[in-house]
Amino acid sequence: MDKYFKVLMDGYTGYANYFINEILNPSWHNYFYWLLGASILIYLAEIAFPWRKNQALIRDHFWLDIFYLFWNYFLFSLIAYNAVSMVAVQAFNDFLSLFGISNLVAIQVGSLPGWSQLLIIFVLRDFMQWNIHRLYHHVNWMWEFHKVHHSTKEMGFAALLRYHWMENILYRTLEYIPLAMIGFGISDFFIVHIFTLVAGQIGHANLNIPLGKLKYIFNGPQMHLWHHAKELPENHPNGFNYGITLSVWDYIFGTHYWPSNDENLPVGLPDEEKFPEDFVGQNIEPFRRIFKGK
Repeated sequence: MDKYFKVLMDGYTGYANYFINEILNPSWHNYFYWLLGASILIYLAEIAFPWRKNQALIRDHFWLDIFYLFWNYFLFSLIAYNAVSMVAVQAFNDFLSLFGISNLVAIQVGSLPGWSQLLIIFVLRDFMQWNIHRLYHHVNWMWEFHKVHHSTKEMGFAALLRYHWMENILYRTLEYIPLAMIGFGISDFFIVHIFTLVAGQIGHANLNIPLGKLKYIFNGPQMHLWHHAKELPENHPNGFNYGITLSVWDYIFGTHYWPSNDENLPVGLPDEEKFPEDFVGQNIEPFRRIFKGK
């Protein structure tokens, strides 16, 4: 137990030092300032070229989403996730060692050209996230957590990171083994992570981005707006357009639905769904519903 306690404490101090260093030392390889810079630039684009021209610049629950932006990208890891996940990884590795397994890497991509490493990591991770996202809409208890993301009533760049902290745990847990089975460098993952962050913010933004034939490959604001539609068609009762960065999975597996480019499409949970509008309430409500069976 002493080993796990040390891992826990090292996780807290290590992430705290990392987070402070991120803020105090701006650089090109810095998550904090990429998040801040991308958010500001995309918001300025929303102001200059709004798709929904009647949407207020400070839209409904704008500041709540800004808090979620930093909570889910940094603060939750600082408070709990990073340290606890390090303990979980150590425990998992110790479990594997009981069977003589010391390394999960099954496919070593480190010897491939840099561009192909990035492509493999990006495509593999996006496909896993598409599958996990689809689960959120089909597994009842997972959907209760995912409702936080769908509770937004007006779309904007910051809506990307409005989600329950349990989604961090579920995504990272379900991604861990597949990603651990290929060899990749943290710098490679940084590039993929930042690209998907920017693409995700654009996908939620109040922007009209005509993609032409690229719509069959990349997700965009017009397609993703339908994912957040308040009313779902009978042939897609559990949702559609699950793509995170890529739309190609939805076209391949028949989960796409994009009947029109309606910038005023009502979004959010159904009118009869009463959901908290404050941060604390939104993070407690899914547990209340799961344990009470509601």
